[in-house]
Amino acid sequence: QVQLVESGGGLVQPGGSLRLSCEASGLLSSIYAMGWYRQAPGKQRELVARITSVDTRHYADSVKGRFTVSRDNAKNTVYLQMNSLKPEDTAVYYCNMRGANWEYAYWGQGTQVTVSS
Repeated sequence: QVQLVESGGGLVQPGGSLRLSCEASGLLSSIYAMGWYRQAPGKQRELVARITSVDTRHYADSVKGRFTVSRDNAKNTVYLQMNSLKPEDTAVYYCNMRGANWEYAYWGQGTQVTVSS
């Protein structure tokens, strides 16, 4: 049974930083893509950042230059370093790990990030 466990969310002031982590257990093979999505109240879930097994990275325009996604394959873990946080970054952040064509996909339980003074 595959399980993704997220950590690192919380309350931070505008301009602050947070680092999210997501560790997968129960996976027996390498993972093509690891990434982070977020969903704010009343909005659709959106892709924030993604990193592939060949180190190709994709970022939403709204986070480029502020967020950095990385992965540790040996630990089946993906990270999201979030700097210069803005109130509009407030959302529940979900970890995702999937195959190249979504032939498999796993989600974390979500972690709340709140940016407020």
